[in-house]
Order: sequence, then C-alpha cells, then structure tokens
Amino acid sequence: MVQRAGKRARAQEMEETLCCCEYLDRKGQRSHLAACLCECEDLDECCERWVTCKSLPPGILERVTETFTDRFRFPWIRGAVKINISLLPPIILLPFFLHIAALHFLLALVTLISLPILVLWYYYLTHRKKGQTLFFLSLGLFSLGYMYYVFLQEVVPRGHVEYSQVALLTCGLILMLVALHQAKKDPGYLFSQMSSDKALLQGSCSNNMFNKNDLGNSNGLCRVPASGVAVHSNTESYSRTLEAETGQGTKDWCLKCQLVRPARAGHCRMCGRCVKRLDHHCVWINNCVGEQNHQAFVLALFLFLLTSIYGISLTLDTICRGKNTLTALFYCPGVYGEYSSALTFTCVWYCAIVTSGMSYILLLQLLNISYNMTEREARIALRENIGRKLLWGMMVDTGQYNRGFLYNWIQFFTLHSSDLQQTAEDVV
Repeated sequence: MVQRAGKRARAQEMEETLCCCEYLDRKGQRSHLAACLCECEDLDECCERWVTCKSLPPGILERVTETFTDRFRFPWIRGAVKINISLLPPIILLPFFLHIAALHFLLALVTLISLPILVLWYYYLTHRKKGQTLFFLSLGLFSLGYMYYVFLQEVVPRGHVEYSQVALLTCGLILMLVALHQAKKDPGYLFSQMSSDKALLQGSCSNNMFNKNDLGNSNGLCRVPASGVAVHSNTESYSRTLEAETGQGTKDWCLKCQLVRPARAGHCRMCGRCVKRLDHHCVWINNCVGEQNHQAFVLALFLFLLTSIYGISLTLDTICRGKNTLTALFYCPGVYGEYSSALTFTCVWYCAIVTSGMSYILLLQLLNISYNMTEREARIALRENIGRKLLWGMMVDTGQYNRGFLYNWIQFFTLHSSDLQQTAEDVV
C-alpha cells in the first residue's frame, strides 16, 4: 500500500516537472516558449486598433509590456528562466555605438556626447518612477568586460605592454569586482517589530506544539497570545505617543516600515525598506549604501579609479607612442587612419568619461566622510537650508556629527563596531 502511494506521488511529481522550454507564467499557468507570441489578447487588440486607426484603451500597453517581460525567458534545466530586459540594452547597444564611433572623428564626438545624456535621461526616468533597474549594473559590468576584452585583443598583441603589467591590471580588476560583490550585500536593513513578533510567535508555536498546558493543544494548533493580537494597534499608538510626547514622530518612526529608526537611519524609496546609517541608493550597484557596505562601496570606487587610470595610460602609451598620457588623450594624430586604433582610442575616451563621473562620486564620498555626513543628510540640509556650504556648494556641514577629521575617519573605518557608533550618536 505504501509502495503504491509512493509510485503515485512520483508519477505526479514527474507530471508536474517542467522541461527546459516550459515555465509558469505570472498567472501560475504552465506555458511553453514556442507559444510565447501566441494567446496575447492585449497584443491582438493593439494590432487590430492600430490597423483600424482606433485609439488604444488606457493601460493596455502596460499589460502588453508585462506579458512580454514575463514570457522573455531562456531555456534551462528545470524550466525556462526569466531574463530581466533591462540587462540587454547595454550588452547590445554599447558595442554597436563604439564601433560606429570608430568610423570617424565626428561620429565619435556625437556618440560620446549622446551616450552620457541618454544614461542621465534614463536615470532621471527611473528615479522619478522610484523603480529598481539592472540597467546601470549591467552597463557597468559589461563596460568593464568589454574594455578588458578590447585591451587584450587590440593593445596587448602590439607588444608594448609587458605580461607583468597585464597581470597587475587583471589583479586590480579582480579586486574591484570582489569589493563590488561585498558592496552588493546587506547594507544594514532594519526589520519591523511586526515581523519579529511573527517570528517569535512561530517559534513559540513550534516549541509549544506538543505541550498541552501552554498555548498549543493536543491537535497541534497554536493560539496567538493576547499581546500579539494587537501588534498593529500597538505600533499605531506608539507612533502617536512619539508625536505627542517628543514631537519627533516623523523623524524616529517610519510609517511605511512600522518601526522605530535609530539615529541616522533612513527609508529608501527604491528598496522600500529602512537602512541603518543610510547614505544613498546607488543605481550602479542596484542596492542601498548603508552602515554595513559603505566601506566596501568606497573601496570599490577607489580600486576602479586606480585600475581605469592604469589601463588608460597603458593603452595610450601603446597607440600614441612618444606622447604624454594627458596629451595623447586630446591629441593623437593618425589614430583614425586604422580602424583598430580608432576603436581602441574611442574605448579610451569612453573609459575617461566614466572615470570622470566615478571620480566625482568618490570625491563627494571622501568629503562627506571627512565631515561625518551622509549624502542623505546633505540633501536634507540643502532642502531645509541648514548648515554651511563648503567647497563651492559641493559639501554641506551641519556640525551635528562632526567630531574632527581624524575621529570622523576612525568612525568610518569602525562602522561595524556598535559601541563606538552608539557613543558618537549619544553625544549629540
């Protein structure tokens, strides 16, 4: 009898197993990649109204986009894997634009000016919609990989770069990727009291499951204690108490996450969560920069600048022999006479533009650390017109957490030490 039940369960499991070209769509239904362009009523309606010159009903384009993104998948072992569409534009468009720019100097000028403008436009578009995207992370990683590929294919075979220099550049790239991986980890998310209460209730249920004298009973059910029933009401009353007694309810209590935030914590609109010592949400890593990953983020920026500048200098010394690196960047005669040299020179200028942007970000980070400020606190100070502006408005110092240059850097290097952090915040 048991063997029959086991065979029946295995047969049912085999029926439910997906092949490499099947997947479960957003409605939970089983679909096949061969039918990815079929059975889309919204798309059919769009085509019909477009042919008949009729106006589209509201929301139909959004539904077509959702259907397309859900069906855009790649065959895999246990079912087709969904691919984020925002990963693809940099992989397709970046090599195309760089190869077009290598055809002529004027094309390179137009392309290298339009690319940053398009990236900034897409950044403001996603920032206004408060949505996460993998476009910038894909652009950054693919740019690194493609520049390294061009360096190995076009620069190294010329024979002017030694193997030790290639090894040093590769080590810098690997160390930067390791630091970037660390920056992608938990920035220091805060968890609400409601989620912790649920975890405690689940733990109490599992511990008291077989205890008849406690909350559990003989049937294995667990009754919620009276204190846990009114968790939501307690949080609302606690927020009202903060506002009434201290007048700081809007600063200490997050209405969205339903938790009391410690000093310098903030709510990220992109991630929808509160982060300890929130600095900002970085689109280039698609993650927040907070107490737990701020050091890794600054280290990744620093290693990127060193590696990029070293790679640019090696490339310019190879394709513009006998010229200074800075001079060769602006004046390298005859470089567009050969397509290989033109492509390499275009990639050098692309790296220089990206490096300039990252240098500005690193400079702001170093200034904020020197004055013990976060980017979020600087934006709030500018909005509320508090503090004093320094270095032509690049830096805002409120003096709230500033304890001197040396102590500020010591506190930054000991962000994971709760004792020093608590001491610095209690002084204020």
